[in-house]
Amino acid sequence: MLVLSRKLGEKIYIGENICITVVDIDRGKIRLGIEAPRDVPIYRQELLPLNQPRDEAPASAAS
Repeated sequence: MLVLSRKLGEKIYIGENICITVVDIDRGKIRLGIEAPRDVPIYRQELLPLNQPRDEAPASAAS
């Protein structure tokens, strides 16, 4: 697992077409903005499809 520290407004790029931005930090919670092509599925962990193994699951940061 790669662990990165980011400050408000900083970005993380995954490949050439996925960008994650820290948009808000408040009382121990962060809000992330995710820019990705529409054909890339993004799920929160609690909404992962039940028939998909966890190690093959898409990113789990979307709300």
